[in-house]
Parts: sequence; C-alpha cells; structure tokens
Amino acid sequence: MSLPRVVVLTTGGTIASMKDPSTGAVRSAASPEDLLRLVPDLDSIADVSAIPIASINSWNITPAMMAELVSRAVTELRHEGVAGVVVTHGTDTVEETAVLAWMLNPTEKPIVFVAAMRNLSETGPDGPRNLRDAIRVAASATAAGRGALLLVNETLHDARYVTKTHTVNPSTFVSPHGGPIGEVTAVGVELFRPASARPVLPAIRTAGRVPVVKVYTGMDGSILDWYRETGVDGVVIEGTGAGNVPGSLLPGIDALISAGKPVVLTTRCLGGPLAPIYGTGGASGGGHDLMAMGVIPASRFTSQKARIALMALLGNEHPVDEIADWFRSA
Repeated sequence: MSLPRVVVLTTGGTIASMKDPSTGAVRSAASPEDLLRLVPDLDSIADVSAIPIASINSWNITPAMMAELVSRAVTELRHEGVAGVVVTHGTDTVEETAVLAWMLNPTEKPIVFVAAMRNLSETGPDGPRNLRDAIRVAASATAAGRGALLLVNETLHDARYVTKTHTVNPSTFVSPHGGPIGEVTAVGVELFRPASARPVLPAIRTAGRVPVVKVYTGMDGSILDWYRETGVDGVVIEGTGAGNVPGSLLPGIDALISAGKPVVLTTRCLGGPLAPIYGTGGASGGGHDLMAMGVIPASRFTSQKARIALMALLGNEHPVDEIADWFRSA
C-alpha cells in the first residue's frame, strides 16, 4: 500500500536552529535533510520530500515573502498525488503567514505550519516531534477543507485564530476564540469540529503600505496625519476594550476615510469580539461612533493578522466597501 505524499517547505526558524559554539548565538543551521533525519518513524507515515525555500528568522519575513511562500505551497498542492504541504516556520510571525495561507489557499488540501520553541541544541527539542505530527496531519484526509493550520505540542490550531502568547514557553500558542480544533496523539489525528467556510481570495499577492497604530492613553492624532500625508494605503488601529480609541484620534481617522483609505479596527484584548456599543454621537472615540464614521471592524482578528489580511485584500484590488464585507464574513 502506497503512503500519502507530503511536501515539506522549509524557511528556517528555531525548528531548524542550533547554537553556534563560537558565539553562543542561536541561528538557523539545519538543512531540510537534517530535519527529516530527526523525525522518528517517518517512513511509516508518508512519502516525504523537502524543499528549501529560505533560511531566515521569521521576524525578517516580509508580506511579499509570505505571499511567495503561500504561492509555492499552493503550487505543490495542485500536483496530483500530493496530500498536503507542511511549512516549517519561525514562531515570531508564523501566525501572520498562516492566516495569509488560510485566506489564499484555494484547494481542499491543507497547508500545515509547524514551529518549535526549543532549538536543536537544547535538551528535549520540540521540533522533530512537531514536524512528525505536522506531516501526519498533512497526510490525513481529516484535515481537508481547512485552508491552513498550525501544529505545535500535539495540538492543532486554526490559522484564523491562533496567536503567540509567551516569549519562551513551548505552550506559547493559543486560540482564544474557541480553543484548538484538534490534536495528534498515538491514536491518530483527531479534529474536534468540521471545517467551516473560508472567504478565499483569488490572487495570491499582497500590496500596499499598511501600518498598525496601537492606541494609548493621552495619545494625539499626529501619527495618523503623518501616515496620511506620506501616502499609506490603509491603517489598522489596535484599540482598547470592545473597540474604542481616544477621541483625539477622530479627526485623523476621518481624514483618512475621506481620502478613501480603509481604516480597520481591532482590540488589544486577547479574547472576545469587537462590541461597538460606546459613543456619544460626538468626539468620545467609542466604537459606536467609529462605526458611524466608516471604520471597518476586524471582528476577532488581531492587529497583526488584520494588517496582513488588509494587504491581501488590497493586493486583490478590493475597494473599501468590499474590504468591509470581507471582514464581516471572515
């Protein structure tokens, strides 16, 4: 009986890193072949081939590089006989690349992202086991229709919701909105709920200059004026609570919207949806007033994911009203 075919795309990150004995610094050093040699029982799981894409710290990955990586993954998925693709990635920005794949993967086959928090020089590195489990997921028919997933610590997360919450702990990844969607154990791959609909975009590209503005108490609106004057294509604002900003930002927000620039609102809270209920009809900066101005609520997207999503929407040449519709449906 033939095994399912899985393609592994490697990009560097802690999962492929070792400590340099001469400097003490951790750096990406393991080749794709090195990584596969460390995976236990690989020959009984899938027919695996590995392709090096990059060897980079994930904090240096750009949106354009993310789009190129997703495009390559989709190309591999279109090959007959390929059951799924696994992408090794650094933990710092894997959630952004993964959510882009969630938006742009047009196939029913999965793109499974995998990362590690302990490098290969440490006692008990988590990378080899995580990679084995990610390959098991990519080879499994139960992962179909989900766009993109993240596998860490025997746990499966939907790319739409997962986020990194701890700087060094291996249990750093959580999904605040509903929790993990599955797990990988000795018994097999188990998904807890069926796949849900995804608003997939047709073109695999990102575009535009989109900054994230994090609000704080006593903030003035000068940064928004500067961004508008220097030619941004859109802005993501990370507000407080249920989706509020200091009232001092309203003139800058209004000027951006009047200039035709999408302004997308998220919250700094880890859990819960936006609830735009506060406002006075004046300059309070409450969510109710922001919606009346034309600010686009990003629902449960984090600010970093909303930025990548907005860049993908701009890359697909969506006007502001269609951008708003997309976030409502996502």
